[in-house]
Amino acid sequence: MDRQAYDPKTTALVLVDVLNDFLAEDGKLAPAIKPMVDQLHLIEHLQQLLNGARDAGVHVIYSPHGLDEHSFDDVTYVHPTFAGALENKVFWKGSYGDDFYPPLAPHTGETVVSHHRMFDSFINTDLQTRLTALGVQKLVLAGLTSQTCVEGTGRHALDAGYHVTFLSDAVADFTEAAHRAAVEISYPTFGHQTLTVEQFLAAITPSATTTAS
Repeated sequence: MDRQAYDPKTTALVLVDVLNDFLAEDGKLAPAIKPMVDQLHLIEHLQQLLNGARDAGVHVIYSPHGLDEHSFDDVTYVHPTFAGALENKVFWKGSYGDDFYPPLAPHTGETVVSHHRMFDSFINTDLQTRLTALGVQKLVLAGLTSQTCVEGTGRHALDAGYHVTFLSDAVADFTEAAHRAAVEISYPTFGHQTLTVEQFLAAITPSATTTAS
């Protein structure tokens, strides 16, 4: 399949869960995921991605996880992962752990959608509304984790009719097995393209690239 080009006007980079609880040294989940984050050079790749997308004028959208004591009031059977997150107040709204990791934090004017409580950034959030308002047709997904929130968001995006791209070197998971399952099996199944950061940045339409005045 020939690679698609990306017009910045209709393309959005959706950056999922780049939060302190994952990435800061004292984050609650950082000790468990740090070996894979380091092995995959995730932070460096995300910085490269953000710099390139911003320079090209691609829409940058942040999708943060966030929980509080009422997050699952309407759920009878809370999944054990999220029961544990509630007990340990992971990604707790208003806390340090739910803040964006400073080196990857949003710039002024970039879109931050409302908190998602599980793996899908669309459910119970304003992501769809924001994408519609921006006229987005193609979603490019990166962040954490490879097999859960990034994959879950991409699956929903595909069902909703978007062109979906996963970035194989701009995601990470707690284990190599989970990461590889996402990149090698799920992403080709649920995405139109699986690219590296460099491949995506090179495919942004040059004629639409923002230039300095």
